Amino acid sequence: MNPSLRDSVFQDIKIARARLRCIDTDWEGKACVLKLKEADYNWKQMEWWAFYFEWRCRNLLPPEFTIPGDRLHNANNNPVVFDSKRTINWDFKAKAIKSDDHKAILNDCSAMRSAVFHDGAYGVIIALCDVEYNDIDRSFQRWHTDLKGGHSDYERGRMRRNATSRYRKTHAILVELLFVVMDEDHLDKLPQMHQGRNSNGKPRPPKYMIDLENLGDMCLCRMSFADDET
Repeated sequence: MNPSLRDSVFQDIKIARARLRCIDTDWEGKACVLKLKEADYNWKQMEWWAFYFEWRCRNLLPPEFTIPGDRLHNANNNPVVFDSKRTINWDFKAKAIKSDDHKAILNDCSAMRSAVFHDGAYGVIIALCDVEYNDIDRSFQRWHTDLKGGHSDYERGRMRRNATSRYRKTHAILVELLFVVMDEDHLDKLPQMHQGRNSNGKPRPPKYMIDLENLGDMCLCRMSFADDET
């Protein structure tokens, strides 16, 4: 990044830090799902905690950040909408810290390249969370299913295949936020995740991935909630 853009991106981060300092950090599953339901925001999703983080960012970052961000097109000419925009486009992601996989899946590769082409860089705010999978008796899963009015088409398909359903996360604690920014040189070095095909048989576009244990100079800031250090 050139010095002028870098200064502006750091101003994005400074503002986001100030706005997100007041975010709640103790996310109890049922309470968060009910808040999402009241807001009509992705409350039926299995990974409720990640969407809860998105929703809180959408509430806390305006008016300094525009919600949503730019609407760009990928290589298939399909629109991709970023989560927010100030100097650059920013997405919101959440990742469990107690995981064998330390990689985070980002956005559509070609759309991210378009964002970098337009603005010079692309950013992502990543919430690192300590999550609990305390749903061995499936009580949270049954509660969530009943709240949704029954099984989804995806779940009914899984049941027909006799595939095992994953344990649901029932609680999450926000530990740290990472502010990660990428330019064209960074994108050239990132691995891609190929997602298979959609239900219509068309291939899903690949997405970039990052290794959270090897971010290097992409991580411009860390904001800790565990011990209130910034």
